Amino acid sequence: MKIFPMSLGPIQANCYIISENEKALIIDPGAEAEKIIKHLSEQDLTPAAILLTHGHFDHIAAVNEVTKKYDLPVYAHSLEKEYFFNPKFNFSDRHGGDIVLSEAFDYHWLECGDMLELIGLTFKIIHVPGHSLGSICFYDEERKVIFTGDTLFRGSIGRTDFLNGNMEQLHAMISKKILTLPEDTVVYPGHGVATTIEDEKLMNPFFR
Repeated sequence: MKIFPMSLGPIQANCYIISENEKALIIDPGAEAEKIIKHLSEQDLTPAAILLTHGHFDHIAAVNEVTKKYDLPVYAHSLEKEYFFNPKFNFSDRHGGDIVLSEAFDYHWLECGDMLELIGLTFKIIHVPGHSLGSICFYDEERKVIFTGDTLFRGSIGRTDFLNGNMEQLHAMISKKILTLPEDTVVYPGHGVATTIEDEKLMNPFFR
């Protein structure tokens, strides 16, 4: 597995291009679709799917353009539907435009505990509500990596002052579902740099 992070858009949300055997998955294409497409072309990668950790505008703004170009399926939690189709839920109405994903795409709605197998990789779906209703993490147990979206960051956690946010719930879910993973698991968050479960257990002020 190769992981290529890209910080995109005005809020610098992380998009990850994961590749294996010249095929790729795109996690959270949040802006600047042309940069994503350029990287795929330069690396001669064939994208197979888009994976969305949640539906806030800074994580989905490039989905329409990238999906239409490659005719890709989109994987996300079923509780995020309203975020994808309603600018008031994804907050794009507050940031200079109304982002609405096409309802015609090939959506695959995931639930907690599902095992997602794509391009020779297997991810366990971990539902971590609190930042949004259907926030999920993609966990590869074999390679000890997890993509946490806006749930857990290096030294912090996701904001909960948004629609459907809940600080107590988010803290409890991270403690129960993420920080119990092997300590050498590498955490790839939705903003900022990568970290490890061990470092967050030791140094994250929200869990000390």
